[in-house]
Amino acid sequence: MGQERTRILDLLAEGKITAEEAGRLLDALDSRSAQAGPAEGTAKTGPSQIPKFLYVKVVSVKGDNVNVKIPLSLVRAGLKLTSLIPAQAMDQINQSMATHGMSMDLQNLKPEDLEELIESLREMEISVDASNGDNVRVYAA
Repeated sequence: MGQERTRILDLLAEGKITAEEAGRLLDALDSRSAQAGPAEGTAKTGPSQIPKFLYVKVVSVKGDNVNVKIPLSLVRAGLKLTSLIPAQAMDQINQSMATHGMSMDLQNLKPEDLEELIESLREMEISVDASNGDNVRVYAA
């Protein structure tokens, strides 16, 4: 839960959400942590299991539902493909990413870094219950 709290506070500090929205999100986290087990519709992996998929599920009261299942092996393949990008193009990509607030150097990304990131996804869960009844869930399993 600590990472989710930090993310909410970061969003507040960046001005992307209001203090009231942050309060509601933090209250939702507190109530969810009081409940036993994972949120409905999520499948948690065991402590030694690495997630294989990233799920994005949207249930809309208007029926505009979304169900996306992204294999994390696709992320691994993408990392391998970065080796085919010419150095000059890679510099431009890194510059553009930094301009948009994502300062990371794709040239220095190692496979073990990616595996650590994927392993960390095991604990990630984003749940949004909108006031209009819509539900959004993002999680890895």
